[in-house]
Amino acid sequence: MIRAPEPGPRRGKATIEEVARAAGVSRQTVSNALNAPQRVRDATLARVMDAIEQLGYQPDSSARSLRTGERRALGYLAPADDPFDPNPLMGGFLEALVDAAGAEGFRVLLFRPAPGARDARAVLDEVIAARQVDGFVLSDVLEGDARVEHVARAGVPFVTFGRAEAPGGGAAAGGALPLSASWVDVDNAAAVEAIVAHLAGLGHHRVVYLGSETGLPWMKERRAGFRRAASAAGLERLESVAPLDDPAGVVAVAREALGRRPTAIVAESDSLALAAYEAVRSEGLAVGADVAVTGFGDAPVARVLHPGLTSVRLPLRAIAGEIVRRLVGQVRGEAGPAEGLSLAAELVVRESSGPPR
Repeated sequence: MIRAPEPGPRRGKATIEEVARAAGVSRQTVSNALNAPQRVRDATLARVMDAIEQLGYQPDSSARSLRTGERRALGYLAPADDPFDPNPLMGGFLEALVDAAGAEGFRVLLFRPAPGARDARAVLDEVIAARQVDGFVLSDVLEGDARVEHVARAGVPFVTFGRAEAPGGGAAAGGALPLSASWVDVDNAAAVEAIVAHLAGLGHHRVVYLGSETGLPWMKERRAGFRRAASAAGLERLESVAPLDDPAGVVAVAREALGRRPTAIVAESDSLALAAYEAVRSEGLAVGADVAVTGFGDAPVARVLHPGLTSVRLPLRAIAGEIVRRLVGQVRGEAGPAEGLSLAAELVVRESSGPPR
């Protein structure tokens, strides 16, 4: 039974001693309930949590940080973006990351290099020197990414959204996971293979892959998945390369691809799929009825297009949750996994991948 607090005017917030008196337990038991609940019997834990709720007690995070050495903050090196044309995928990832960190009692500190700076290592050093975070989350990871090698050499816990490999391989320092285990990613190749299998199952036989020359690792994986799946299904495989910095050029490339009379276009992203829509319509054809079109990313626009765009939805909450779980484990010195994790994406089928002509 919770003891009522002593009458009289309150000054300031409730203390841990008041919680202990109200719950009829010791101060240490309250501390255990907050920081190591597995050590507290269920009935006692329920009493303590009821007292905390009734009194509005808020733990002193600064004192806990001094005791444990944790800042209860994870640093996210936010990728550059256009505020007038934001990347919905990375915006969704940030939302999921903040929620996942909050569930573990951590906040997310956003930072990026100064405007015009091209090397992120200086700002990483600033955050490390200021001891502002317990570890880092890095995204948009490239092959031989210098940021990954830099943080690994500094011995600071980190996990990447994307496969992490420093130049020459190697292991992270300072007790962090080996680089081979410090990443979580989506299986891009398998996702595109699922698209091709879906189209083949509908009877499509001549398929164009509409991609770009970005050289980004995840785009390479998508193209590789297309090639494997199309060959395995015995499809006539065509490929077109679009200039991403020229919207009109993208549409022109898509129109040129239509001259080869494909039954379907597999776009490496939703933005390229939009160009394919425009190209199909400019030729007097109908998306879905005459030429199937698929995308990747399942941006919000995919649901409002007519016809709706068949696309790949990334498991952003699962990715963020696993990243936070692995990173918090590193921060606390727990034994971690031996390798990175590649998660399956979801193929969302809509009307744009209708039957072939």
